[in-house]
Amino acid sequence: MRNNKPNITVRDLSYSYTNEETGEKVHVLKDVSFEIYPGEFVSLVGPSGCGKSTLLKLIAGLITVKHGDIELDRSKISFVFQDFALLPWLTVKENIEFGLKMRNVPLRERERIAMEKIAEVGLSGSAHKHPAELSGGMKQRVGIARAIAMSPDILLMDEPFSSLDMLTAEKLRGELMDIWLKYKMTIVMVTHLIEEAVELSDRVLVFHPRPTSVKKSFDISIPRPRDTRSKEYFDLCDQIEGNIE
Repeated sequence: MRNNKPNITVRDLSYSYTNEETGEKVHVLKDVSFEIYPGEFVSLVGPSGCGKSTLLKLIAGLITVKHGDIELDRSKISFVFQDFALLPWLTVKENIEFGLKMRNVPLRERERIAMEKIAEVGLSGSAHKHPAELSGGMKQRVGIARAIAMSPDILLMDEPFSSLDMLTAEKLRGELMDIWLKYKMTIVMVTHLIEEAVELSDRVLVFHPRPTSVKKSFDISIPRPRDTRSKEYFDLCDQIEGNIE
């Protein structure tokens, strides 16, 4: 996998903002550098509030990079949000078609792709429902379907399962793994659950507290499908947890 050139390069990235109430400058990221390779599944973990989601938004181009450099093709990125970010006035099918419509994909092709992805994420029969009619798990399935409908090379995920109950999250993790194995896109996922990161990832990057930088990188060599009750799995989770300040 790493014989290829990286398709995400983050180099000496720093980010800060000014608190509007106090006028104080808040330093979030400091000299963050790493590379991610085509087809790799990488999770970002670290203490709460250390800037993982900010880093993901900088990679996505949702926040402007002012200090440092990020190299990647942003035309090949899709984003899955923690809060689903569905348009409530659109149906499931229309939400999935939305990005395709923005790219001027013809109507019949949009409809074909949307229905294909609806079936792929297990939402057949829900195409004409609106988000208010869906459970949290169904909403996130729509979010994932909308993202993969764009045929991305890179899928960015910001705590995609944190709003879901434990059983739904477990099922969706399995479905995400099936999608990743099918398409072999690069996935970068922010998570606060070390167990989730070890279950899914090829590599886990651990970050310092603010101002954050990469503290350590862990390669996950446990064969898939991973036994989340094995000693090897628990030992690795403990090792990663021991590096989070």
